[in-house]
Amino acid sequence: MDDIYRAAVDAAAIFSETDLRGRITYVNEQFCSISGYSREELLGANHRILNSGLHEPEFFLEMWRALVAGRVWKGEICNRAKDGSLYWVDSTMVPLIDPQSGKVHKYVSIRFDVTEKRQLLHTLQWRVGHDVLTGLPNRAYLSDLLNQALAFSRREEIPLAVCMLDLDGFKAVNDGYGHAAGDLLLMEVAQRLQGILRAGDSVARLSGDEFVLILRHIDGSAPLHAALQRILHTLAAPYLIRERSLSLSASIGVTLFPQDDEDADTLVRHADQAMYVAKQRGRNRYHLFDVSQEQEQKATHQTVARVRQALHQGELCLHYQPKVNMRTGQVLGFEALLRWMHPAKGPVPPGAFLPLVEQTDLIVEIGEWVIDQALAQLQGWQRQGHRWSVSVNIAARHLQRSDFVQRLQDALSRHAEVDPKQLDLEIVESVAIENIHHVSRCLEACQALGVRFSLDDFGTGYSSLNYLKRLPTQTIKIDKSFVRDILHDHDDLALTGAVIGLARAFDREVIAEGVESVEHGRLLMELGCELAQGYCIARPMPAGEVVGWVAGYLQPAQWLTPVAPCS
Repeated sequence: MDDIYRAAVDAAAIFSETDLRGRITYVNEQFCSISGYSREELLGANHRILNSGLHEPEFFLEMWRALVAGRVWKGEICNRAKDGSLYWVDSTMVPLIDPQSGKVHKYVSIRFDVTEKRQLLHTLQWRVGHDVLTGLPNRAYLSDLLNQALAFSRREEIPLAVCMLDLDGFKAVNDGYGHAAGDLLLMEVAQRLQGILRAGDSVARLSGDEFVLILRHIDGSAPLHAALQRILHTLAAPYLIRERSLSLSASIGVTLFPQDDEDADTLVRHADQAMYVAKQRGRNRYHLFDVSQEQEQKATHQTVARVRQALHQGELCLHYQPKVNMRTGQVLGFEALLRWMHPAKGPVPPGAFLPLVEQTDLIVEIGEWVIDQALAQLQGWQRQGHRWSVSVNIAARHLQRSDFVQRLQDALSRHAEVDPKQLDLEIVESVAIENIHHVSRCLEACQALGVRFSLDDFGTGYSSLNYLKRLPTQTIKIDKSFVRDILHDHDDLALTGAVIGLARAFDREVIAEGVESVEHGRLLMELGCELAQGYCIARPMPAGEVVGWVAGYLQPAQWLTPVAPCS
């Protein structure tokens, strides 16, 4: 290699040259520094001197097949330094061709240290699936654990109990002794639960003082009764928190599989309903969900039927919540949010009907209506000279339809004046990873139409972060559950910063939702996130109020002060 080019590469990367036998003929100072070997020790040695033992032999065979064939090889390799420590490098290996003979005469390797990035991915992946306070699996990881347990129980025909546990009197502890004491109490509860569960059983913390237990091999009512009584007795024993003796009990709701032959989310919901019955009946007890109950099914059916009627009678509408650049004050677009204006009850909260509707095909019909309404609104704004974007949430059942792309194309054709790039479809992380191959293909087909995609509620799903690279989304939305507490929760602050850093690493745009105060906005800008939505900026509003709101919007004065991003 020409000395000028070699000097440039030496300054920028970890560099080496190797002969056809794999012996090192040149290394730069960065190579020596990261490996811990001197140049004298490396020259003439084979690269196997750095073998970490973590890669299968086939990994290196594939690499050498490519190089010998004259092809460039790229990949991440884990190496072992002289002191035994491991480090990761993003490596590009290039076979150099002799112009006279036309044959490969040596190989050059250009590497970049990605150890810190790998550690960040590992830490973030753990945090995504675990509750930081207790170390227990969180709500996202619980879904994975429960699905695994259900699959095993179905295959082996073994009973399973799902229990929702809520502490009685925990609020009084928080109010009387402070949140720090409450946190210590939750940690002790988690330790006690872990200590009495059998091998194969699991416990997860949902939120606050709610825990879910998965009890396997529950064969008959007597073993179940004994297990639940043991849990109640263990948790009722006094706690010594900061030299104070505290007492509390627990209420447990239980549903049994296969008598309750439902999916993981439904089983948790049934256990939750049973837990509230235990609370109502005096606490410090458990209650079994009655699978034969028809009341809930009837109520669900009635709600879904009424929402279908509301759709056809024009009772549904969209409200729009602004997305802004906090640093510049520019209004970038809006998120379209479904609202039900009941003629007798007035506004019905989305949480009162959407979770039920999402379990039926009605959500597909509503989803198509929402997309059509959003495109029509974009067309109307465009005719007034406004070129904002609008994002729409896509439910799992809608996205999984085989004709989703075609029907989206039909909707775009009906509103040909609208640039497809102005439409942003938001999918939650859990939906994206349920069928990664189908979702990836679907997203690519939609993006070929010009439509953008965002990954919503990022950080709440339990998945390999490798999926982030495989999903062709342009934007990551930081979930409001993390943003909400960044001002006083160090872990949420660290996690939010890590998500922002991860978005940068994968060249994704990042937007924070749930910005509730000026201070939230300033801190997010310090972390490097400038795009946001939330009540501090504006609540969702009817379409008729949007133009006037934009005309009068002024970013908070505190956001005008230059904010230096954290390094």
